Amino acid sequence: MPGSPAPPPCLSFNAYRRADPPPVRSEGVSAGTLPLWDVRLRPLAPLSGTPVCRSMQGETPPLAAYGHPEGDLYEKGRATMQFSIPGLAVCAAVLIVAYYSRGILIVGLMVSLAFGSTAAMTLTSLGGSTPLIYTLFAALLVTAVTARRYIWLELGSVFGSIRSIWILTSLMTYAIIGAWLLPRLFAGQTVVFVQSKTRGAVVEASLAPVSANTSQTGYFILGGLTAIALCMLLLHSDRIDQLRRGFFLWCGLHAGMGLIDFFGKFAGAGDLLAPIRTASYALLTDSVEAGFSRITGAFSEASSFAGASLSCLAFCYTYWRKTKSSLAQWLAGILLFLTLLSTSSTAYVGLMALCIPVAFSMSASVLSARFERQEILIFAIVAFGVVTVLGVSLYDAGALDPFIRLINSTIINKANSSSGEERTYWNVKSLQSFLDTSGLGVGFGSSRASSWPIAVLSQLGLFGSLMVAILVAVLVSGVGRARERLDPETDAVVLSVRNAALASIIANSVSAGSADPGMLFFIAFATVSATKARARRTVTILRQAQHRLLTQAI
Repeated sequence: MPGSPAPPPCLSFNAYRRADPPPVRSEGVSAGTLPLWDVRLRPLAPLSGTPVCRSMQGETPPLAAYGHPEGDLYEKGRATMQFSIPGLAVCAAVLIVAYYSRGILIVGLMVSLAFGSTAAMTLTSLGGSTPLIYTLFAALLVTAVTARRYIWLELGSVFGSIRSIWILTSLMTYAIIGAWLLPRLFAGQTVVFVQSKTRGAVVEASLAPVSANTSQTGYFILGGLTAIALCMLLLHSDRIDQLRRGFFLWCGLHAGMGLIDFFGKFAGAGDLLAPIRTASYALLTDSVEAGFSRITGAFSEASSFAGASLSCLAFCYTYWRKTKSSLAQWLAGILLFLTLLSTSSTAYVGLMALCIPVAFSMSASVLSARFERQEILIFAIVAFGVVTVLGVSLYDAGALDPFIRLINSTIINKANSSSGEERTYWNVKSLQSFLDTSGLGVGFGSSRASSWPIAVLSQLGLFGSLMVAILVAVLVSGVGRARERLDPETDAVVLSVRNAALASIIANSVSAGSADPGMLFFIAFATVSATKARARRTVTILRQAQHRLLTQAI
């Protein structure tokens, strides 16, 4: 809840590669004069749930409700659901905006993604899980599509036209079975990292069923059902305009709340968005990195905000390059500014990855000697930035020291920091759990890592990872040759949505701990798959019409 104190710092661990780490400090045992948060742990913490990490600034998991047996105990008779008045108010506002935007289902879902720390309720029956408001709008979309009159006919058309839907359905089934079976099948045979509800920290414990097996699998299944529902809507009617409005509203709201957070911290007013932070996450909104206040927007910490900013930036930049939209141009500039100020390693690594295709595109224009207006503007901005940095460094050599410290802290020395060592340890042990389970995985939600591909491998195993790879390949390939049959606006929107999802995958690969790729991935998958199937169907109809005309002429 807003204003609640952050969890106390927990034990950090020494580099697992060191031969002789200092002794472990357990609860109730003196550790000399060292403070609690400076005591190191051995490479393998006892399997009784000893904390192995700190509550790191800007590095909390993007999804809450990682369960632990200690956190699954609550009083008898306690309500299984508690509503949040601010969260419900935000939901009502989103519904109003979506209604007047003529797309209450699609637009409402997209707008709700901007509120990354707002929950409408607390599910005490799932260990205190607080699903974000986008889950309500996703459930609303699935329910509305299910209530359609010709639901079974349209569903059969989707499964008959989009072959990758069968892979998605198989993956959902595998995730459900694995979340129940694998933690019980391999119980006690490997170690996992889960969130302790009582200690407020990530702990290393023996594999066992936890509440996150239910909650995290539920989020994943909801995303898959949303993708199927969107495929039904997009395949049988043209809703590209609703997608475009929804994405622009999402990007605009995200940028607007980021600016509010920035100016509030710059003016010393603190966290102005605290009233809407109703999720039970560890709120790291007042943290500082190398002397810079971290920008979190409407999210709980800088890393999650940076990941969403990268996705919005990819959408706006792609749409600007395709359509020369001035709105997309200004939004892209604001989002780039906020991403740079987020002081997150996820932001900077993600930006470097996104610059690679941009650099290839610019190089192709240089080699072909054909420059567009947007490319000239990009060259001018880059040149102005380089000249400004050189001028400032020549005028005052120490003026750039704070920025150099920031780069060293978030990129260059990140791997050697306590945060980097902890996350490396999580990844190493997650890969070990994959081997300990003979490649089957520990089950969805049973553990966490510090990279989405590693989380997928350790939780879903080899078979599940192959299905995820197929879905990612579908997204990467886009509409393919069907682009020739699309109108320019549809092509621009679909390509922009796809690039936004790919940017989110890059961000998740840097810091995400869950195997769930996120709702944006499922929305983009449905958009690409349905548009491609719709284009193929259009070509088939045209060929059939031409064949009939030729038959009649003969």
